[in-house]
Amino acid sequence: MTELKTVALFLVTAVAEILGCYLPSLWLKEGKSAWLLVPAAASLALFAWLLSLHPTASGRVYAAYGGVYIFVAILWLWSVDGVRPTVWDFVGSLVALAGMAIIMFAPRSV
Repeated sequence: MTELKTVALFLVTAVAEILGCYLPSLWLKEGKSAWLLVPAAASLALFAWLLSLHPTASGRVYAAYGGVYIFVAILWLWSVDGVRPTVWDFVGSLVALAGMAIIMFAPRSV
């Protein structure tokens, strides 16, 4: 159960980070309203807070989170950007998720 909570928390964290970066890109690249910076800042603050909820060392959390971020970014590419990922995108995402699982869930003495 702890593993499911960890992965779910990482997934929500990744969406918060990507949204926090995507909204300013809409303003900068597509001329959307600067008001998008307000929810972007809130989303990035949420992202930082969510990362702090993990009970393990912050460096380990940041390293493992990267694997989930890669996976969610590929899903974002498909669902928001409308670009179909390649087989290699999926393979790379799975490798990144495997790395996350090793980092977060390997047995440790400490």
